[in-house]
Amino acid sequence: MNYLTQRLATFPLILLGVSVLVFVSIRLIPGDAITAMLGTEAGLLTPDQRASLAAYFGIDQPIYLQYGRWLVGLFSGDLGISVTYGRPVLAVILERFPLTLELALLSMVIALCVGIPAGVLAATRNEGPADLGIRVLAMLGQSTPSFVVGLVIIFVLSVVFGAVPPMGIFTPIYVNPLVNLSQLIFPAITLGFAFAASVTRISRSAMLDVLSDDYVRTARSKGASARSVIWRHAFPNALIPVVTLSGIEFGYLLGGAVIVEQIFALPGIGRLVLDAISQRDYALVEGCVLFIALNFLIVNLLVDLAYAALDPRIRLGGR
Repeated sequence: MNYLTQRLATFPLILLGVSVLVFVSIRLIPGDAITAMLGTEAGLLTPDQRASLAAYFGIDQPIYLQYGRWLVGLFSGDLGISVTYGRPVLAVILERFPLTLELALLSMVIALCVGIPAGVLAATRNEGPADLGIRVLAMLGQSTPSFVVGLVIIFVLSVVFGAVPPMGIFTPIYVNPLVNLSQLIFPAITLGFAFAASVTRISRSAMLDVLSDDYVRTARSKGASARSVIWRHAFPNALIPVVTLSGIEFGYLLGGAVIVEQIFALPGIGRLVLDAISQRDYALVEGCVLFIALNFLIVNLLVDLAYAALDPRIRLGGR
């Protein structure tokens, strides 16, 4: 509990630093909301019209006053109004987040279900043909960009099978689970391909280290079966590196897989941030980045707590 309290106490400080960084960074990009909204027609505005619009968007004041006003609203739960959608930023984020969350979970399930068995198999067949084949596939998965995998999937489905995966729409899972799965399975495979390759390499390396420990040799000398030695004695102690990698990757996925969401035209958080930056929607960019940072902090905290559950020798916040 002491460790949990200490970690939770650092959240506001980290989020404050993130808010300052994103608030300044988005305003360093040339242009403003007026130019992004009107395009070339912004040059036709009179000074009075531009001043009125600047006051409406809240960009007529010095940057420190803009930040102070936004920070005061943040403490009251108000992330501002999106100039693109004309709605509260938090409402827009929560509308897009379920897709990103489901896509991240589905990608992680695919990666773990493929990567962990492959890594364990490679470790138990060290330097054998199976190990060599799995290592080659893992290297291929890590070195292939996700946009290439996504384009290959779309090409194969459309040219070979004559079917184009559904894109540009999202049906919540509680509305129609089958349609929802058909919309997200191929983007999830695209994201899970590289993720599974990383899990395979990490789990193989961790298993090789554990299988050479003394307690594993002791279990074998006592007559324990090979399956028991691998899955009961060795595997739980090899999970910590896998959990660490999964937590980091899952945090990134919750931030939105921008390229994959763009390729499959999915209305998720990543695509929302990309559109908000192009439209100079300051409030929406700031709210999205802060929301992503909070998710990342929560995921990392859960990963750290999982360490103690997986390995009793780890004591969080101990003396």
